[in-house]
Parts: sequence; structure tokens; C-alpha cells
Amino acid sequence: MSDASSTLLSRLQQLQSRFTWDLKKEEIDLDNLSTRLQDHIDLQLGQRGATARSYSFLAYVSYLQGRPEEAVSHLEQSEKMTRECYGEESTRRLIVTYGDLAWLKYHTGDYTQSESYCQRVQDILLMYPTSSSTVLHPEVYGEKAWTYLKFRKSYYPKAIDCFREALKLQPDDSEWTAGYAIALYRTEPRASETPNQDEESPATKQLRRALEINPDDGVLLSMLALKLVDYKKHQEAEGLVERALKLGPDNPHVMRYIAKYFRIQGEDDRSIDLLRRALERTDHSAFIHHQLAVCFKKKKIAEQRRKPTFDKQKVKQLRHLCIQHLDKAVKIKTSFVLAIADLALLYGEEKNLSRAEELFQQGLQNLSGTDKSISQVFHLRYAEFHHYHTKQEADAISHYTEGLMLTQNTWEWRQCAKKLKQIAERRLSEDENDDEAYGLLGRVARAEGDKKKAVEYYEKALDCNDNEDEYLSSLLELRMELQ
Repeated sequence: MSDASSTLLSRLQQLQSRFTWDLKKEEIDLDNLSTRLQDHIDLQLGQRGATARSYSFLAYVSYLQGRPEEAVSHLEQSEKMTRECYGEESTRRLIVTYGDLAWLKYHTGDYTQSESYCQRVQDILLMYPTSSSTVLHPEVYGEKAWTYLKFRKSYYPKAIDCFREALKLQPDDSEWTAGYAIALYRTEPRASETPNQDEESPATKQLRRALEINPDDGVLLSMLALKLVDYKKHQEAEGLVERALKLGPDNPHVMRYIAKYFRIQGEDDRSIDLLRRALERTDHSAFIHHQLAVCFKKKKIAEQRRKPTFDKQKVKQLRHLCIQHLDKAVKIKTSFVLAIADLALLYGEEKNLSRAEELFQQGLQNLSGTDKSISQVFHLRYAEFHHYHTKQEADAISHYTEGLMLTQNTWEWRQCAKKLKQIAERRLSEDENDDEAYGLLGRVARAEGDKKKAVEYYEKALDCNDNEDEYLSSLLELRMELQ
């Protein structure tokens, strides 16, 4: 590398750009992300400036896909739209765009243009200095936050941090306020999973704050409605739903959130109708296909519970509708772990065990870096597959245990604990000296926080088999903890 190109590379590495934000392309389904961003552009979704940001991010994705010329075109379109949208206020909003252009030109070997864009960034920074070299412009924090928010769930905490920094500098900005609310909403557990929480959550409060600034945002209204259901504020939630549907009747994001609201309220048919309407607007949404499958699954389970008179043909029809939509979801987003697990279990019900196992293996390959709550659902589904369909109890126990070791006090966690107890108790009814059954009960008691009970079970396990190191190790650890 020549001295000139080495110097240029050093300058590039100092820029605020998607090329310097440590976005790991191996962690994302680029085709799915590209489709989602193109949908945002085509449907003009989001607040002011959102389309320009989508073009900018799409440019980076196009580069990762090996289409640098297309990437440059998207960035030029982003610059044009930013200027049209913000006019005289657009300059600082181009810091990241010019940084991306500088990197793109460098990667295509156009060092002169790369230098030129580096200089443009430098000129803007000199024109609008920040309080210190470590503080970024709010527009940069905002662009960085939206990028993290759209990239992958594991990046949501970074998005939250960036939105917070942007709001420190511009507390009343509608874009950062809304983005922060959305990021909190996506990361926050439901109130039902955090018992004894009477006060409204940070996400709920932030959604209210965002709506004070932008009261006509249908997405924020529908998100707040879903939050209020958790706090039993049904009348207020219903009013927000009606308003959101009036403001954004054709917005697929509004429709999918309201559809979830209807499903929670038990209005499955209204939810299905709304999701089908959303698909007419954006038929490449893995999320919407998955939500439709969830609705049909709920109807299937309700029919099956009408024992002994349930309609087998109707159950089969509903299962096929589930499979149809989940198949589409997984084709659109090959790393969609929840959809993969749900689809695999349905194939298990269909007795297509080889296809189910193939899908579970696909899901396992995508678990790395996945949110713990999603991993927990996956392991529960895999355990159920072995428990009810392959009858491989050892494999079922393995996956129930994996689920037990993850996020506590969720519905899935309680199911894993319940199933492990049932397996252990059944085995003990058949053989009162089954050390593995006592070991399972010890593991569950320990996970539930009952250390004394766990000690009793491990002692019984050792009485039945004193050669098992796991029991002795767990027992010693528990006794030290109790001391």
C-alpha cells in the first residue's frame, strides 16, 4: 500500500460511517434486509427523512451484496432526498452519507473522489463543531441508532444508547424521540412477564412522550395500545387503535401491530383480515406471514380443545394454512428462528419427521447471537418435537434443560420446568431408584431458586448412583451457596 492510500485509509477509519460501525454482515440475512429497506422506500414509511435514511442504509447493503455501482446510486438518491426534506438544515445530516460515499469510492479504487468526500465531511465538522472530540452530532447519533435498530435484534441495545445520546443534545426532536420509544418497545418484556409492576414501563412512558411531539403517528399509537393492554387500560387502548387505523389505514406496520392487538383480545378473524390486507401492500414480509400463522395456530388449538367432538378436517385445514404462511416466512427470511421452530413442530404433527429435523437443524445454525428469549422458544419447540413425535425422551430432556437455563419466569421457562417435572415424576412412579429423575428434579428446583429442595433431590440421586459426578458437583455448589 502506498503512503497516499495508507494516509487515506487512516482518514476513512476516523469517519462516522456504516463501514466503521462494526456491522457484522455474517450476522444478517442481506437479501431480507434489502427487501425490507426497499419496502420502506416504496411505501414511504416512517417520519420525515426516513426514506432518505433507508436509501443510505440500502446502499451499504448493496455494497455487501457486491453491487457497488448500485450502492453509489442509492447514496446519491439519499443525498438528494435529504436536501429536499431538510433544506438549509440538511448539511449535518449528510455527515454519514458522505462518509459512506468516501468508503465506497475507496473500495472501487477511486481515491480522488474518496479524498473529496473525506474533505466534505471535514468541512462540515469544522463548520459545526461539537463540545468535544468524543461527542457526535445528534444527526449522526440518530442515523447510527436507526441503522442498529434495523440491522438485527442483538444490536437494539446499541440503538437505545445512540438514541439517548441524540436526545441529550436535542430533547424535543420527534425522530429521536420516536426512535427511542420504538427501540425500548422492542426490547422490553411484557408486563405479564414482570409481575408486581404497577407503574408504567419506560417504553410506555417514552411512547407517550413521543406522541406528545407527534400525536398523529399511527405506529406509535398502535404500539402504545399494545402496551396499555398489559396494564389493563383497555378503554384507552381501544381509542388509540381506532385512531391509528384512521390515520394509517394502509400502513402495513400499523396494520400488523393492530392485528396483534386484535389477536390478544381474542378477535382472531379481525386480526387475520387486517394481516391479509397488510400483505396486499407488502407481500415480502416474513413477520406478517408469521403472524398469520400464529393466528391460524391459535384457531387450530381452540378447535382441538373441543374434545371429543372437534372437526379433524378443520384442524388439518388450519394446520396447512399455518404451514403455508410459515413456509413463506422462512423462504423470505432464512434466519427467522421462531418461524423455523414453529414450522418444524407443525411438520412433526404431520408425521413428516425428516423435514421437521431438517428445519430444526437449520434453526440451530442460526441460534448463535440470537436473543435468549428466542433461543428459549426454539429449545422448547425442539423438546416438544422429541417428546411428542419422535419419542426420544433423552433428546427432549436435553432441550427442555437448555430452555430452563435461559431467561427465567417466561411462559416458555415455566413450560420447560413443568415438562421436566412431569418426566421425572413419571419415571419415579415406574422406578423409585431412578437417579436421573431425581437429578432432573434437583435441576428444576435449583432453577426455581429452591436450593434446599434441590439439595434433597441431589442427595437422593447420589443415594441411587454415587458414581455420577454431576450430582456431587451440583450438591457441593449448592451447599456452599446455602452457607
